Amino acid sequence: MQPVLAKRLDAAFSNANLTHGMANGRDAYFLNNKGIRILVAVLAFLASYLVSYILDPFAAYWQHYFEREPLVILGDWLVSFLYCLSISEINIAIGMRLNRLMSWKEHPGKRLFLETSFNLIAVLLLNLLINIAFIYLSDEKQLLLLESGLTIEETRGIIQWMVVSTIIAIMIMGINIGNYLIMNWRNEAIQVAQLNQAAMEAELQSLKLQIDPHFVFNNLSVLSELILEDQQLGYEYAENFSRIYRYMLVNSKKDVIPLEDELKFLNSYMFLIEHRFGEGVLFEIDVDPAHRHLLMPPLTLQLLVENALKHNRTSKKEPLVVRIFSNEDKELIVENTLLPLEKPIQSSGIGITNIVRRFNLLSHRQPVIETDERTFKVIIPLIKI
Repeated sequence: MQPVLAKRLDAAFSNANLTHGMANGRDAYFLNNKGIRILVAVLAFLASYLVSYILDPFAAYWQHYFEREPLVILGDWLVSFLYCLSISEINIAIGMRLNRLMSWKEHPGKRLFLETSFNLIAVLLLNLLINIAFIYLSDEKQLLLLESGLTIEETRGIIQWMVVSTIIAIMIMGINIGNYLIMNWRNEAIQVAQLNQAAMEAELQSLKLQIDPHFVFNNLSVLSELILEDQQLGYEYAENFSRIYRYMLVNSKKDVIPLEDELKFLNSYMFLIEHRFGEGVLFEIDVDPAHRHLLMPPLTLQLLVENALKHNRTSKKEPLVVRIFSNEDKELIVENTLLPLEKPIQSSGIGITNIVRRFNLLSHRQPVIETDERTFKVIIPLIKI
């Protein structure tokens, strides 16, 4: 029964969401790991001292450095580490925020300019706040020295520290960008592999239908009867039968196809169904022409209609009604009345599971299944080009 399929689709949807979360490169950061972020800050801390020494190894700061009191050295290290940690965290926060707002793939130059600019502004503001805090915490003697003006050595030290801060910020930004691009490339490779697997499964499903003896036998039986009764109608039936096979052979390997093409295929499929089941099946199609250029995985409609036929009775007195229509949210709704069979067919649900997996890899919007006592409904989000 189709309610059973609903439960299977919900389970498939949950599993697919986990896969989608792993494949989504937006938040795929090893920098999300706190330990690694601290390690990056430690590397920045070491690099700050190394760069400072290389820039001016004869500065007064380095003269008799290790002859100072241990607590003075530890205090100096602690302040430097917290400063580097602040730059690192700000840099990572800026990178993550921009990853959600602007893609490296679509606007690489603009993205690089913005990220560099924001990081340099952040470094300037951080240094400004530190200087304000230093002035606020200074005693009267230090304030008098500041009012008398900075010495050449002090001015050079400030400039040197700004250069070191900028280099550290750019270094961390490079690590952040490199991590994002590598993870994004890896996740795209995984996503392509999963999409290829889903496409192969869909192709396998279509191949199974092509060689399904019941499908072939039933349609050939109908065809032979139509030829005896009405040769023209028999010819039309054979034409639609061949169109179905041609469509499967040409499009089953594609990831997506326009809704217009899928509806044309469905017309051929409906022609066979209507002449096979007679008045036992009624189709109601009302798709907005403005939505027909949108995309969906091939064979989606055929799989959903096939499920409706497989799990429900068809009779002239109480026909199975299949409705296919679109809504303002650019979604395609496939709905059928529930007429459960006396002996429900146990189905693997592979076809619907495949639809969910393919949408999960192709779009952020997912199929939704709704069922009640009278109807079974699947809402398919249409994909923009």
